[in-house]
Amino acid sequence: MSEPPSSPSTGHKPVLKSMDTGQGQSRFQVDVVAEAAAASKAAGVAASSGTKPAGAEEAKGRFRVVGFLDPSGSTNPPEATDFAQNGDTVKSEGSLYSSGQTHFSDTHSSTYYMRTFGHNTIDAVPNIDFYRQTEATLGEKLIRPSLSELHDELDKEPFEDIFASGEEFTAMEGVPAKEKPESKGTAVKFGWIKGVLIRCMLNIWGVMLFIRMSWIVGQAGIALSCAIILMAVVVTTITGLSTSAIATNGFVKGGGAYYLISRSLGPEFGGSIGLIFAFANAVAVAMYVVGFAETVVELLDSVDALMTDELNDIRIVGTLTVILLLGISVAGMEWEAKAQIVLMVILVLAIANYFIGTFIPYESKEPMGIFGYNAAIMMENMGPDFRDEETFFSVFAIFFPAATGILAGANISGDLSDPQVSIPKGTLLAILITGVVYLAVAVSAGSCIVRDATGDHNDTIPMPNVNCTDAACTLGYDFSICKEGGCKFGLQNDFQVMSTVSAFGPLITAGIFSATLSSALASLVSAPKVFQALCKDNIYPGLGVFAKGYGKNNEPLRGYLLTFFIGLAFILIAELNIIAPIISNFFLASYALINFSVFHASLANSPGWRPSFKYFNKWVSLAGAILCCVVMFVINWWAALVTNVIVMALYIYVSYKKPDVNWGSSTQALMYNQALSHCLHLTGVEDHIKNFRPQCLVMTGYPNSRPALLNLVHSFTKNVGLMVCGHVRTGTRRPVYKEILGDQLRYQRWLLKNHTKAFYSPVFAKDLRDGAHYLLQATGLGRLKTNTLVLGYKNNWREGEMKDVEIYINTIHDAFDLQYGVVLFRLKEGLDISHIHGQDELMSCQEKAPGMKEFVVSISQSRDSDSDVSKPSSKGTSTQSSPLIHRDTKHPSVPLSVADQTLLEASQQFRKKQGKGTIDVWWLFDDGGLTLLIPYLLTNKKKWNDCKIRVFIGGKINRIDHDRRAMAALLSKFRIDFSDITVIGDINTKPKKSNKVAFEQMMEPYRLREDDMEQEAAERLKAQEPWRITDNELELYRAKTNRQIRLNELLKEHSSTANLIVMSMPLARKGTVSSALYMCWLDTLSKDLPPILLVRGNHQSVLTFYS
Repeated sequence: MSEPPSSPSTGHKPVLKSMDTGQGQSRFQVDVVAEAAAASKAAGVAASSGTKPAGAEEAKGRFRVVGFLDPSGSTNPPEATDFAQNGDTVKSEGSLYSSGQTHFSDTHSSTYYMRTFGHNTIDAVPNIDFYRQTEATLGEKLIRPSLSELHDELDKEPFEDIFASGEEFTAMEGVPAKEKPESKGTAVKFGWIKGVLIRCMLNIWGVMLFIRMSWIVGQAGIALSCAIILMAVVVTTITGLSTSAIATNGFVKGGGAYYLISRSLGPEFGGSIGLIFAFANAVAVAMYVVGFAETVVELLDSVDALMTDELNDIRIVGTLTVILLLGISVAGMEWEAKAQIVLMVILVLAIANYFIGTFIPYESKEPMGIFGYNAAIMMENMGPDFRDEETFFSVFAIFFPAATGILAGANISGDLSDPQVSIPKGTLLAILITGVVYLAVAVSAGSCIVRDATGDHNDTIPMPNVNCTDAACTLGYDFSICKEGGCKFGLQNDFQVMSTVSAFGPLITAGIFSATLSSALASLVSAPKVFQALCKDNIYPGLGVFAKGYGKNNEPLRGYLLTFFIGLAFILIAELNIIAPIISNFFLASYALINFSVFHASLANSPGWRPSFKYFNKWVSLAGAILCCVVMFVINWWAALVTNVIVMALYIYVSYKKPDVNWGSSTQALMYNQALSHCLHLTGVEDHIKNFRPQCLVMTGYPNSRPALLNLVHSFTKNVGLMVCGHVRTGTRRPVYKEILGDQLRYQRWLLKNHTKAFYSPVFAKDLRDGAHYLLQATGLGRLKTNTLVLGYKNNWREGEMKDVEIYINTIHDAFDLQYGVVLFRLKEGLDISHIHGQDELMSCQEKAPGMKEFVVSISQSRDSDSDVSKPSSKGTSTQSSPLIHRDTKHPSVPLSVADQTLLEASQQFRKKQGKGTIDVWWLFDDGGLTLLIPYLLTNKKKWNDCKIRVFIGGKINRIDHDRRAMAALLSKFRIDFSDITVIGDINTKPKKSNKVAFEQMMEPYRLREDDMEQEAAERLKAQEPWRITDNELELYRAKTNRQIRLNELLKEHSSTANLIVMSMPLARKGTVSSALYMCWLDTLSKDLPPILLVRGNHQSVLTFYS
């Protein structure tokens, strides 16, 4: 057994020491970090053994997060020294590389290991801190060991991770931090009673309870009043259940309704509702303050103490009140909570005062219609008595705003100690208590007070009177004169009747003050909190200034001031009758979306939707959302329309701006579900010619290295078919698959940023052929599979090695073998611009992760070939994770050469609208119609719709008119517009001698010339270099060779001014035509021409004239 190492002080990094021991022992030993004061001893051991801890250097950087901290603080016993990764019996990882005997320690026999499981291995045990967000406030974000740290070979650096965010972490970032002692400035957090229950009850018990509830009972009667209350309670209860479900589906931060909706439905709905919800709360401050000011002015008027006139007095009192409320809010949430408790006590006393008053008989109150509980009064008031054109729904519209305070607690979710517990418990209990109180007030008022009374003591009648028709008559009062109108007392006429009924009238006035001020205070706090959360998410540009918080509670002081000025403006207007219905509808829109969020999340069936609150149902939530929308129109149809228009306008704006946020919304989950189900459904449907669309695998390499190829293919696949940018990563080094993942993320973002509807699919392979073979077989899903291979023409094929040409041509053969269509694109200037320094930014500023420097494309000195669309330069592969990407920090921009400038301009030609011109289609061979379909799709696009299709076909000189008419009839049946049809009758004419000589000169270096050597030597050379052209082959295909030369002459003659040429690609029989000869054909056919597409379908029909 090796000598036990001593323990360095707690907090030091464990190191891998090189052990100076025999062969039977491990190369590496992991020090266990334990109690203090052992570091010096460790140094002494190292010194006495005469060995330098070389292993430490190797370990440095390998183990980012070890966390071998013993929480008990105990020192390691000697037997705890030789261990490595795993559970019951642990073995030194180094022993995997040593010969002879290996050492084991049984963790079950050691209490040390049983106490410190998870601290004796780099593999981390489950820990909540691994799951925190980076900006978590409740604890420090820790980084668990990456898979490469645990899985990669020991001789390989495991920290080549390319994190999705672009961040690289140091070792210290992952070390568990000690618990920080609470500072004196700890933020104030509220429990469910003070934070949610009291706030919701204060908001729901508004002035409606004291000055409108009696009138509602007078109009609708007890039965319908209870129905109105229960309808409102049903809506608020369903919304409360939905709020509870969302609030318990993960940690809830500040922002209330905005946070709940945005994290469920995404920024579009969240951003629109957040803005109008914050505005609604700000205007609600004015509504409640004006309600308070009106009551104060009435009192002043009753004692003849008005300062000016009623309207200006309301403005003065309202302004002073809102300034006072602002002071309380700015003082901090703690003071605001204390003020709410005081107001709650007053409100509860006022309600109790009313109920006590209903049991105390006062003869002096009888002329005003107040008789105490009486069955006759209750029966008379049971049914409705609608007056002044009131209806059930108009009365409901007046009452419902009283129930819109259920989000008062959720709106300060960031100030709750445990929102997941507080919001469900406080909100639902508040709805229950306030609902019961409203019902009790309705029943008691309807049982104690008659609808009409004169207030005159002389309106008595002698008892008993047998001719009585109403309850007042049976009680000795004759109020029949009220039928003519003019009475000022009773449920229908006196808004202050509850004050008259109560045991102590001024306490009801205090209750009205309390209800208005508490609601105003809650709204004044809610609006800035919601608005601050909205601004932090940067949904709307220019509002970031309001995101800043101050003090221990992160108070939005700027938001308070904004809310104050909005409220003050509406107070000074003092005309809230028009704005009030819109505000109610804003609240209802929020409730509707909260309900819809739960339905949507449940429907999406995302594994992330796991609310701990189980008492909800998706269909009930949907019914709640519909109910909210119905109520919006019941309250005020034009206000509902205005609300919907505003929400949709904001929704469209946010959708258009596409904020760079990802909250894992149910919209994404449902989109995935729908995509998956549609893919599966599509797989069960057989292909039909009418539904054929070119689905292209485009070998672009890095998508921004060949923009002309990318843009042209995108022109005919956009909104029509699938486009996949294939990229074969080759190289001599061992593949690093994390690079593939990093590249895939970055370049997919690049495609999205450039509005290119395509996917990026990179693979590692030995060469282009193998990589393309992988992609041809595996790219796509079900029916969404590629069916057409698009390659850039290999412009520099004569400059490179011929084995690359062999690979290139064999890639085309493989595509045909897999029943793919093939398209070759040649641009005379070339396609590959990746060698041009700084030609394109890889990522926008929004895409850059924190700490990342600017990235630009800057390829190595040697230029990649246009055709080898994936092969990186040797320089790039040795040092960079992405061969195209170098940091543009030291190299200043260099003026471009004329050739590069021309190449750049040519590469961008398909991004802009094509002028009036032609697309020349040389449909020489019938490949199923792909050669004709691609130009048709191009001319359907806005960039190409000014171009006309000209069709060129081969034919006999003596049948030119017949062939033209036949082709015109075929195109007409295909319903493809064309401007002209040209029949070429002299295709088989011998080409010019100079062109034949040029072809022979091109071909000469690649000939085998077997007649000039022995047969055995020729066969050996042909086996070694299969691309060589034999004399026999050349003679066999001389006619086909001449045709390619002649076609190039005809193309120059007829199509030299075309915007694009689309031509049938010549085929070469596999195994018979050598790669060099085929490459010479393609080169000769397409040289010195405008942009040309050589197309060959898979000879399955892609066009039909049948309906």
